[in-house]
Amino acid sequence: MKRHEHRHTSPLVGEIGKRSEPGRRASLRKTKDPHPASLRSAPADDPPHKGVGKLASASPDIAAEAARWLTHLAAERRMSPKTLEAYSRDLGQFVAFLADHLGQPPSLKDLAALAPQDVRAFMASRRAGGLGARSLMRELAGARSFARFLERDGKGKVAALSAVRTPKIPKSLPKPLTVPSAKRVSDTALRAGEDREPWILARDAAVLGLLYGSGLRIAEALGLTRRGIPAPGTGDTITVIGKGNKARMVPVLPMVAQLIADYIAACPYDLPDDQPLFVGARGGPLSPRIIQLTMERLRGALGLPDSATPHALRHSFATHLLSRGGDLRAIQELLGHASLSTTQIYTAVDTERLLDAYKSAHPRA
Repeated sequence: MKRHEHRHTSPLVGEIGKRSEPGRRASLRKTKDPHPASLRSAPADDPPHKGVGKLASASPDIAAEAARWLTHLAAERRMSPKTLEAYSRDLGQFVAFLADHLGQPPSLKDLAALAPQDVRAFMASRRAGGLGARSLMRELAGARSFARFLERDGKGKVAALSAVRTPKIPKSLPKPLTVPSAKRVSDTALRAGEDREPWILARDAAVLGLLYGSGLRIAEALGLTRRGIPAPGTGDTITVIGKGNKARMVPVLPMVAQLIADYIAACPYDLPDDQPLFVGARGGPLSPRIIQLTMERLRGALGLPDSATPHALRHSFATHLLSRGGDLRAIQELLGHASLSTTQIYTAVDTERLLDAYKSAHPRA
């Protein structure tokens, strides 16, 4: 239901600076998303996820095991519905190739009888179709995960999948924005000429402020509810649900809290405490694509490269904290990385920036 609209916007001021460190890890909790529960309770002969429908090229025994595999991933590995769909889609690509390659829908017996050259033929077919090395590696990872599940469950071993090397992935470093550019993406004045309602500009500024100011993934920001957001001056942390439905506490800068408050005041729709905080133009849940398009417009206004995406703001958060002496373990916790090695990539980014500065400034460089 629409409510009274206030024409209110606010630019982002200040920068990341010092932030309160979460002194503890929040305990795990479930989201309100209905998919995980339905996946956990689905029987083996009832596909738990719509992605299973992509296994039309499989025999009944593989389709049944794939359903059980996805149920296992949801219940034991706590994977999100989108991750489950990706795993199912990747397995479906492998099974579809085998159906054509073998001349019949593959069965569990056919999987066990595969030779390494069959897997290499799959890889060659996918690369010939234009698939990149990273995407191919992901598809192989999905097929291997299914094979491990079959082996643990006593349904056979697909040795051919583990006998073939995965494609090499060229190493690439995150591309953060500069501090001034990252601070300006939440400045609504940059978009003053757009034909957008002020509350939408305020909403976008609040979302982008969270991505840079708190280092959130876009799905984490859009998954916030109004209940979890403190009013300005009443709290400096929020709890977000990250990958694997894991909860963590992150700090919220005062100016970001104010951006959120400005959006709430300007939004013409009711925002119930237990519903998504950020809504679209018609009052429904906000699509990540809208924020991606917003960043595309800001790239033009700020003269930023194509690498300046919403996720690049999260990279910027980590890189800028590290460059100002932030502790790597603390940054790992703030980002919600399961492994420190994932966070360590930002040390390479910081080193590269220092070398660039040295080469450009030192008279003998």
